[in-house]
Amino acid sequence: MNKFLLPLLLLTQIIVSTKAQQLKYVNGKDGWNADSLGNQRAVVIFSGSAPLAKVSINWRRSDPNPEQKAIIVQDARTGKLMENVYPLAITKEKGIFCFEAEAGAGTYYVYYQSYKNEGRSNYPKGVYIKQKKARDTQIDIQRMLINTKVVEIQSINAFNSMYPMEVIATADEVRKLRIKYAEPAFLVFPEYRTYPIVMKNDIPQRWIQKGAQKTFSDKALRGENFSFQLGIYALKELQNVTLKFSDLKDQAGNKISAKLISCLNTNGVAYNETPLIKKVDVPQNQVQALWNLLTIPNSAKAGKYTGTVTVNVANAPSQTIQINLTVDPKLSNENGINEPWKQTRLTWLNSTLAQKNTVIAPYIPLQVQGNTISLLGRKVELDKNGFPKQIQTFFSPEMTEYTTTPNNLLAENIHFHFVRKADGKNTVLKDGGIQFTKKEEGTVQWKSKNANDSLMMDVTGTLEFDGFLVYTVKVTALQEVDLQDVTMHIPFNKTAASYMMGFGQKGGERPVQFDWKWDVANKNQDGAWLGNINAGLQYSLRDEHYVRPLNTNFYLQKPLLLPTSWGNENKGGVSIGIKGSSMLANNYTGERKMKKGDVLYYNFTLLITPFHTINTDFQWENRFYHKYNAIDSIKKTGATVVNIHHATPINPWINYPFIEYAKMKNYIDEAHQKGLKVKIYNTVRELSNRAYETFPMRSLGHEIYSPGNGGGFSWLQEHVKDDYIAAWFVPEIKDAALVNSGMSRWHNYYVEGMNWLTKNVGIDGIYLDDVAFDRITMKRVKRVLIQNGHPGIIDLHSANQYNKSDGFNNSANLYMEHFPYLNRLWFGEYFDYEKSKPDFYLTEVSGIPFGLMGEMLQDGGNQWRGMVFGMTNRLPWSGNNDPRPIWKAWDAFGMKGTKMFGYWSENSGVKTGNPVILATVYKKQGAALVAIASWADQDELIKLDMDWKKLGIDPAKAVITMPEIENFQTGANLSEQQEILIPKGKGALIIIKEK
Repeated sequence: MNKFLLPLLLLTQIIVSTKAQQLKYVNGKDGWNADSLGNQRAVVIFSGSAPLAKVSINWRRSDPNPEQKAIIVQDARTGKLMENVYPLAITKEKGIFCFEAEAGAGTYYVYYQSYKNEGRSNYPKGVYIKQKKARDTQIDIQRMLINTKVVEIQSINAFNSMYPMEVIATADEVRKLRIKYAEPAFLVFPEYRTYPIVMKNDIPQRWIQKGAQKTFSDKALRGENFSFQLGIYALKELQNVTLKFSDLKDQAGNKISAKLISCLNTNGVAYNETPLIKKVDVPQNQVQALWNLLTIPNSAKAGKYTGTVTVNVANAPSQTIQINLTVDPKLSNENGINEPWKQTRLTWLNSTLAQKNTVIAPYIPLQVQGNTISLLGRKVELDKNGFPKQIQTFFSPEMTEYTTTPNNLLAENIHFHFVRKADGKNTVLKDGGIQFTKKEEGTVQWKSKNANDSLMMDVTGTLEFDGFLVYTVKVTALQEVDLQDVTMHIPFNKTAASYMMGFGQKGGERPVQFDWKWDVANKNQDGAWLGNINAGLQYSLRDEHYVRPLNTNFYLQKPLLLPTSWGNENKGGVSIGIKGSSMLANNYTGERKMKKGDVLYYNFTLLITPFHTINTDFQWENRFYHKYNAIDSIKKTGATVVNIHHATPINPWINYPFIEYAKMKNYIDEAHQKGLKVKIYNTVRELSNRAYETFPMRSLGHEIYSPGNGGGFSWLQEHVKDDYIAAWFVPEIKDAALVNSGMSRWHNYYVEGMNWLTKNVGIDGIYLDDVAFDRITMKRVKRVLIQNGHPGIIDLHSANQYNKSDGFNNSANLYMEHFPYLNRLWFGEYFDYEKSKPDFYLTEVSGIPFGLMGEMLQDGGNQWRGMVFGMTNRLPWSGNNDPRPIWKAWDAFGMKGTKMFGYWSENSGVKTGNPVILATVYKKQGAALVAIASWADQDELIKLDMDWKKLGIDPAKAVITMPEIENFQTGANLSEQQEILIPKGKGALIIIKEK
């Protein structure tokens, strides 16, 4: 049973008393078409004989502007809609209107929130229907008496019900409540966890009936994650609301410490494990829900405990509420997280699970020797100023193995220049030397102080085991200085910067000269990657105010913050080009003055690529099926891993795979029995409205949900109401998501959720559809996914981010910080595999310069070009390029154990003699599979130029064939000197083997 908002399932016979009538709030059990009639209706009975029925419905609506929405009346017996409806007085509290009862006496349905969905099906605009003009009537409807009885209020289903927390109190009831309690500043309404407070501009009728309370009583199991709410109704503006808890004690003197109780709204732990303190202000006449958390100790004695919570307000007298908590002797199961509708998982929002920066395979512990730090396949040598003197990588050109020969990234050390305006000369800072402050297996940290008489530069550097460096560069003016420029120079070796992507440059060969300026309002650009196949460096320019922006359609709604230092009121920028013996990345700020005591942060990050060698055997062995289907049918395709997307029976709700988890577990168990792995779609960026914690998290303001203009599907407009961004919507199941705000405590919940799914459901990994969290969360997720020997496979799909809505970023550049923990890339939707050149494939799609391999998606990709990079495409969404014939060809040749020699490697052993027709060799003992792909503008004839020594094949014994591959090529026997026709935009797979 779906226990979402459990009380709503008990609606059938709930009676709410009003002065005018008794109303039942009933579950309509999907008994009508909500997409044309709306989610709410009243059932009325007309028993008169007059042509007009007149009714007054005390509907107590929480939706804004009800007078602007149509009233539709339907004959219950025939389903016919009444032609003429005459609204008389329509307010949130009640509606008085007449309608022509064409069917005579009987039951009618009155729909009062009718809407239609306009716009894109997955991003609908729920538009409420306006009242249709009725024909004139000769009857004085204002003076007519009420002649129609209201029976009940029905919601289309329990999930859409307004009862009880969205059934509003009337203005008169609120007025009398304020008179009765006469509190000077606010009223407190304690509330059960199973009745999340939803409304902020109205109070529910339930609170009128209960009254403001000074005591709250509830019960919980030993070990349970218990929670309760305090609804603060502000009679005047409240500033800095905080709570203070006492110990809870029973009559025997047993105690539950106040230290175990916290308020989710005011205190917690941020996603990066830092303490979080939030200021809560409440505007006048608004309601603020304060969620309070307490995990009952397992050792707690059963019994009744009593304590207090004091509500303190900076500008008003405090109030104290008595808490009576009965602890049941039964021990909860896993803190009660098996019953999330009781909000038992709210504690996950403050989780620190997997935060310790332990080394994750295949990475190795960091080693420090002198000023040099070694990590997997790379070394960083630090200069006396704290910046890298040299960065080296140790990867072969093929990216399949490590070497002992270093690839030097830098022509000289990374350094800053502070150029005086007076004479245009650099003001030299004296290097203070470096001091290591942390030496751990996963993290090494150091600091350096560099100064002269006018400037002091405090440098703090941190290197992590995967090759990520973070620099905090604090520059303090010791006296007033007038600077012409502040620059950071990254002098690359020319051979280590053949390719570039970022700063608005699409991935590919680096231009001879490149210039860029800040434009954060429109462009998600603050860094770039420059490198070669086996050596590269990504860097980003930031300051102390950096906040990760939104991405994937939503960048413009929360863009980058312009760094005060680097941006310098848009005077800053970057120029990249050859300078002397180096390829210089010159990061400049333009002129500025600093007064004595002024501080600026010239922070930046570095990411050393590649991260590890490519795992070609993983590519050949793991074949993905991207659709929910019967396990047996999937197994017959040859796929070995199933990716379960959302909007499927076992994973229906986007990024919230916790409701149908039992079905998911049964499916995964069957898959495991039959030799398949199963991964699920689950990411952070947007969140289904089905989440049990939707309204507790809404009470946190903009911490977890982004601010926005609202709108979207009707459920969001009717319940969330305002101040949100509507995200992905699935019409078939009416799953309506809201956009997450970015970096928040939802990431703590996300990590805990992944841990729970791995342990309890058995998922083998996750399929990420773009990413809206940073590397801290990614590392935590990887740790919990691989616990206890689980495979923890992570593959990332991205739609091409190089567009206006995404701020013209490159998917690979945007997500590179996550690459160390991925197993495969799927780049992806809106990538053009036909017009893109090989250097674009290599840098933005293949993943090879970063130690990854990828797959294609849009229109099935280009299967010939894909094979040059070891890529196929996605089954079954593969267009005309079904990957199964290629899988069969792999198996027939025996791809496992082959060594890949890309077209970029001088060791490949096969060339085509045509610079736009490329060949990659997959070699094993006595045999080679050659993948050929054309970027020529027309059909071309080629002859293969084979280096038999590099191939390791005796030419006298060599047999050359083109195997028959369905929808790919026609089989043929070839000779060494034979010309081969390569069609435009296509290619061939050729096998060379000894007899």
